Amino acid sequence: MGFPEPEPEPKVLVAIQQQQEQEPAGASARGEDESCQGVLAKDYSGPHLPEDIWCHIHSLMPLRDAARAACVSRAFKFSWRCYPKLTFSEETLGLDGHVNRNADARAFTTKVDHILEKHSGVGIKTLELLGALDYNAKDRCYLDKWLQMAITPVLEELWLYLSSVNNKYEFPCLVLSHGNAASLRRLHLSKCTFRPTVGLGCLRSLTILSLLQVRITGDELGSLLSSSFALERLELRHCEKISCLMIPCLLLRLNYLEVLYCKNLRIIGNKAPNLTHFTLVECKSLQVQLSHLASSQMKSVFMDCPGVIGYIRASSMPNLQSLLIYSSEMVDAPMSSKFLHLKYLNIILRRGTFSLSYDYLSLASLLDASPSLETFILDVWEPRMEHVSASTDLSEPREMPGHNHDKLKNVRIDGFYSTKSLIELACHIVHIATSLESLILDTRDRPREIFYFGTSRENILKSRRALVAIQTYIRPKVPSTVQFLVLEP
Repeated sequence: MGFPEPEPEPKVLVAIQQQQEQEPAGASARGEDESCQGVLAKDYSGPHLPEDIWCHIHSLMPLRDAARAACVSRAFKFSWRCYPKLTFSEETLGLDGHVNRNADARAFTTKVDHILEKHSGVGIKTLELLGALDYNAKDRCYLDKWLQMAITPVLEELWLYLSSVNNKYEFPCLVLSHGNAASLRRLHLSKCTFRPTVGLGCLRSLTILSLLQVRITGDELGSLLSSSFALERLELRHCEKISCLMIPCLLLRLNYLEVLYCKNLRIIGNKAPNLTHFTLVECKSLQVQLSHLASSQMKSVFMDCPGVIGYIRASSMPNLQSLLIYSSEMVDAPMSSKFLHLKYLNIILRRGTFSLSYDYLSLASLLDASPSLETFILDVWEPRMEHVSASTDLSEPREMPGHNHDKLKNVRIDGFYSTKSLIELACHIVHIATSLESLILDTRDRPREIFYFGTSRENILKSRRALVAIQTYIRPKVPSTVQFLVLEP
């Protein structure tokens, strides 16, 4: 889950700021209330509604509509002071972000601070601070003040997304203590230091925790997780201080775990019993030790790390429904696990790690272990691979024993070449997939390769050899009931 792009509406927010600047500084809440009621009586010809109803109506408006209403209605301008969802970004504040970065950072601070000073601080349920600030000591003062104001027992969502890349800002964890975070359901932090301790207290309502480029250790994260009993989703991206991630058994509701680009991660251990979705991407510098991640509840897995085939082969995930893996490993032994409910399988073969001995037909054992499979996608995206071509290998094509697949309906192989074992795999699929509806073989370069390198003469020749191999070995075996599509350069 990424940070949302708020809809730009700079003029109305600036207009509100200007209107607020023109008001007497000492206007009392009573005077404002009387003024609002007078405006409602004067401007509204329908039935009279209590002020709290008007405030509720205003709170349901998107930010830009609420800002517009506050510009034209004194009543709504009053309720703006209690508006529950505040989103501040370069777009909403009318900052360019490209002309003068330092000036934009100063303007961001000034405008946000002024608007929040005019806000009562009551009823804020969502605070989003997205970008603009390049951290310095003065910014810390403002950030601390804004967070202290907004984080109250009614706050439900907090998004802090700093532009600075040095992680110098240290999130003031004390503002989450003493029950102030009792209603906090979503916490998204980016590009800062976060050091929760045991004394932080229980975040009993927290359901989503997302950390992007946050300086936090595995022990500190563990301390936070141990007091977040309602957590359902955990996202960690570019958190390079985490070497050991342990998920405690207390997280009974945790169902989604995403770990991306945490390059120093060595161990992931899970004791949460109801994890159903797991994503692990780009941990190239290590052999991640995965402990207890396989469970009877797991339904979706996306993995890109060394040893993934071996892990999947030895895992017990009987209810797995979707599997996407990056790999360069052959399935050189029968699968010890059966994926009885697997419906979607996507294998992306990694660049630069293949050898002449790679056997695509070995992937057939994965198909054999997945009797409910409906969709199989194989992406061969190494443009410079060299394998034994069917045109140079005169030996008889191999045939793998396998059970008939009466569920497999859609098969696609991208980057198809005239490699003998790849042809054998395609023929094997045609033979076992008795309910096959669609077969797509794409002989073209990947769009990205075309963009950077163009289509070389060598790759054009490879595609032509692939087309000849398809016509010779595969097309005659494809039933007429199958939609057979060959994509050419």
